[in-house]
Amino acid sequence: MAVNRPAPDHLLTEIADFVLNTVIDSEEAYDTARYCLMDTLASGFLALRYPECTKHLGPIVPGTVVPNGARVPGTQFELDPVQAAFNIGCMIRWLDFNDTWLAAEWGHPSDNLGGILATADFIDRQRLVEGKDPLTVRDVLNAMIKAHEIQGVLALDNSLNRVGLDHVHFVKVASTAVVAALLGGTKDEVINALSNAWIDGASLRTYRHFPNTGSRKSWAAGDATSRAVRLALMALKGEMGYPTAMSAPTWGFQDVLFNGKEVTLARPLGSYVMENVLFKISFPAEFHAQTAVECAFQLHEQVKDRLDEIEKVTLTTHESAIRIIDKTGPLHNPADRDHCLQYMVAIGLIFGDLTADHYEDDVAKDARIDALREKMVVVEDERYSREYLDADKRSIANAVQVHFTDGSATEKVAVEYPIGHRRRRSEGIPKLVEKFEDSLVTRFPEKQAAAIRELCLDREQLEATPVHTFMEKFII
Repeated sequence: MAVNRPAPDHLLTEIADFVLNTVIDSEEAYDTARYCLMDTLASGFLALRYPECTKHLGPIVPGTVVPNGARVPGTQFELDPVQAAFNIGCMIRWLDFNDTWLAAEWGHPSDNLGGILATADFIDRQRLVEGKDPLTVRDVLNAMIKAHEIQGVLALDNSLNRVGLDHVHFVKVASTAVVAALLGGTKDEVINALSNAWIDGASLRTYRHFPNTGSRKSWAAGDATSRAVRLALMALKGEMGYPTAMSAPTWGFQDVLFNGKEVTLARPLGSYVMENVLFKISFPAEFHAQTAVECAFQLHEQVKDRLDEIEKVTLTTHESAIRIIDKTGPLHNPADRDHCLQYMVAIGLIFGDLTADHYEDDVAKDARIDALREKMVVVEDERYSREYLDADKRSIANAVQVHFTDGSATEKVAVEYPIGHRRRRSEGIPKLVEKFEDSLVTRFPEKQAAAIRELCLDREQLEATPVHTFMEKFII
C-alpha cells in the first residue's frame, strides 16, 4: 500500500526545474565560464606542486584503475567518478586561488567543477563505448553556469556562517543538482538527490577559525562535490528522497540547523552569478583581503627600507573581513596564514609580492612579519560594509596607511574593487590568461601546454570539443 507523502519543498522543485528546463542564452555567461574553467584548472595545476595536496590524490586503494573511469587533470589517475570528483575538487581549492562569491554567505562556486568534470568525463567515456553522441565542453560550461547560480543565489540571503556552518554545504547542494541532471535524471530523481544533500547537513566551520584553523578547509569542497556525485548516482538508481527535507517541523534542515529560518532564493535563477563572479588572478589570498594586498603592493616601495621605522599600520576594511580574517597572535600553518588579513598585508608591504610559498613555514619564520602584524590596527568603514552587500556594487574595499615614528605617514591607499571583479574584467582577463599559461608549464611539456592553450583560447572550437577529448589533453 502506497504511503501518501507531502509535496516536495518549493526550494527543491525550483532548483530541479532550473537545472532541467532553463536554457542559458547569455553569451557573457558562457564566455566568463570559459575563463572560469581556465582559471580553475590553473589553480589545480599550481596546487600539484605541493605534497600536502598530492598526498590526498589517487584511488582509495593504491594502484586501483577504473577502466573508462574519470581522469584527474594533470595526473595519470583514472578513477570512479566519486573519487575523481574529490581529487579534482581538492586540487582546485588547495591554494585558495579559485574564484569567489561574496554575500551573506561566502564561497567558491568553481568548487563544483570537481563533480561536474568527473561526472562529464565518466558519462562521455561510457557514451563513447556505446557509440552515442558525446557530451561537449559546452555542456560542462552550461553545468558550471547553473552550479554557480545555485550556490551563489543561495548565498545571497542565507548565511550559513551565522549559525556556525560551512559554505561547502552549498557546493554539495549545487553539485548534486547539476550532476543529477548531467546523468539524465528526471525531475523526481533530481529532487530526491537534492533532498538527501540537505539532509546530510553541513560541516562545521571549526576548521576555518582560531584556534582550530587547518588544512581541512583545503579539501572540504572536494569532499562536498564528491558526496554530491555519490548522492546523484544513488538517486539515478531509484533511491528514495525526502520531500520536506527543508521544512519538516523539528526534523528538517531549517529547524535543526538554521534556527527555524526559511531558506530562500533571493532572485530568480539564471546566469547572474557567473556573470558577476570574482576571480583571484594575481595572488592567492582570501578574497576579503584581495584589495588590501593590492594596497600593500602600492606602498611597498615607500616602506620596504623603513620597516624598522614603522609605528602603526592602519587597515580600514569591511565587517565581513573583520569577522573572518582579522587575526592576532600565533599562526600555526599555511591554512592559518592565508586567512589572516594582517599576515597577507605584511607580506605585501615587505616583499611587494604574494605567492602560495609565502604562507609556508620557511617564509613565516621571518621575524619582520610578526613584528609588522603587531603594529596593525583594523578598523571598519561602514560605507565599505554597506557597499559590500549592495547588489549594484558588491565592492570588497580595503585601505592601508603606514605611520612612521617620526610623525610622517604614507598616503591612505584605498582599492574598492579587486582586479578579479566584473568592473575590472578588461584589466583582469589578460592576467587570468597569463595565470593559466604559467600554470600549464609547471605541469606539462611545452608542446602539450601550447596545444591546451590554443584550444582554450578558441571559444568555438573549445565548446565543440567532446569532454573525453578535452580531458585526454591533461594526461601526463
